[in-house]
Amino acid sequence: MIGFVPKTHLRYVQFKTRYATDKTDTVTVIEMFLVLVVVLSLGLAQGGTWSNPTCAPGRHTITHLFEWKWSDIAAECERFLGPYGYCGVQISPPNENRVVTSPNRPWWERYQPVSYKLTTRSGNEDDFRDMVQRCNKVNVRVYADVVINHMTGSGGSGTGTGGSHWDGNSLSYPGVPFSSWDFNSGSECQTGDGNIHNYNDPNEVRNCRLVSLVDLKLSKDYVRDTVAGYLNHLISLGVAGFRVDAAKHMWPGDLRSVFGRLNGLNTAYFPSGTKPFIYQEVIDMGHEAIHASEYTGFARVTNFIYGIKLADVFRHRNQAKWLRTWGQQWGMPNSNDVVVFIDNHDNQRGHGGGGGVLTFFEPRAYKMATEFMLAHPYGFTRVMSSYKWNRNIQGGDDINNWQGPPHNGDMSIKGATIQSDMSCGNGWVCEHRWRQIYNMVAFRNVVMGTTMANWWDNGDYAIAFSRGNKGFIVINAGTTDINVNLQTGLPQGTYCDVISGDYNNGGCTGNQVHVGGDGHAHFHISHSSDDPVVAIHIGAKKGSEKKVTT
Repeated sequence: MIGFVPKTHLRYVQFKTRYATDKTDTVTVIEMFLVLVVVLSLGLAQGGTWSNPTCAPGRHTITHLFEWKWSDIAAECERFLGPYGYCGVQISPPNENRVVTSPNRPWWERYQPVSYKLTTRSGNEDDFRDMVQRCNKVNVRVYADVVINHMTGSGGSGTGTGGSHWDGNSLSYPGVPFSSWDFNSGSECQTGDGNIHNYNDPNEVRNCRLVSLVDLKLSKDYVRDTVAGYLNHLISLGVAGFRVDAAKHMWPGDLRSVFGRLNGLNTAYFPSGTKPFIYQEVIDMGHEAIHASEYTGFARVTNFIYGIKLADVFRHRNQAKWLRTWGQQWGMPNSNDVVVFIDNHDNQRGHGGGGGVLTFFEPRAYKMATEFMLAHPYGFTRVMSSYKWNRNIQGGDDINNWQGPPHNGDMSIKGATIQSDMSCGNGWVCEHRWRQIYNMVAFRNVVMGTTMANWWDNGDYAIAFSRGNKGFIVINAGTTDINVNLQTGLPQGTYCDVISGDYNNGGCTGNQVHVGGDGHAHFHISHSSDDPVVAIHIGAKKGSEKKVTT
């Protein structure tokens, strides 16, 4: 989600991070019951879920290439994401958006739709189609970030990235077309100015404007049909699913109705009848008036508790030994209901969910947290891939968090250049290309379907566990060295540590770990190491001919 203009941007942050007390919402209960009756009578609930990932077999992690151009994503699918085992890529909103020149082309302008034409700074519809086709051909799925709660801010007018006129004062969006009849008004929102003021009131959160962004009337069939038409167009081009922005600000029944109008995925790439994979942005830190559980059961939600709690551990605010019970026992939803992440494009800038997460600005702790995420069985995993911006912290806030992607003099987005060490240049961070991360993506692919076993901890910040008999990881996040013999659960042999190096042509470019006939191995990890983690798995066993990253 995004801010509107700099003046209201801070209000947006305050709204998104404010905790609310629990409150029974009888309107929601009644609405959900009526929607369920209608859905069942229309046969729209066949299959009953949009929660199943649409990955190619053997792939289980996506990355968010935030603000990349479509042509660059297509190339990245072919040269890296496909060969290194990524399931898919989340892309920035592909629809026409407002052009914001003050501040100069901020990232959040893409979260103010003008129409559903596929023309943005990332490219046009031809570029988009080419990207999706090329990514699918190498078994990398495309998940579009879709903004369907609102259009632009209520003030001003202009021309969007695709040439469409818009007028936020008169609520005129002829590029769709939407008119004033298609937005919530005083009949639905009783706050006077139409904006959200009380996050303890679920009706206000869902029927009023988020920081002056004009709120679509998703209860109206024309709006539902139009939004579904946009999503179905993306599906026809080969998109595999959607991240739904600001889902918390829409009624669950309205979303179910929209999702029920969606077609099966394009049969050129998917089996007939395959439903799109949908994950909804619902910020629920455990004390919200709106609960993530209202949105699970028919689609997944993005788990914001996850990254905050792991940041506490790897910043030494909570001992790693407690991660033994990581998951639902920490107050988080069922594993099959969530997409998990260390940070996202919002909270790495201090927005949605209250900030406080680990980011690429703290690379050592960030890598450890990501390695844990990819090793642990909880949730469907997403890796952030960022660009750099010039941080300027004043009063605890980063006043430069609005800055858009690396750009040329004409404000066109710069491509991510690839260096000889596989890292990115031109201002792109590319965490998805960090060895410690892409090798753990492969680790997760190998161990998927196994449970956590052989837990060990030193009573403090050093932990280890296996994934069945397929993989084993040791993390020393503490202040003392560890020098221990541990039961790995793995078959006897010599394994490549995929944190210190790669597995190539049957050999190791990094450290090696010998597992004895009884499954035990010795681990010595310095607390001061740049990478105080060791990870081994059966796909990187020395002498094996199988390449697990393809």
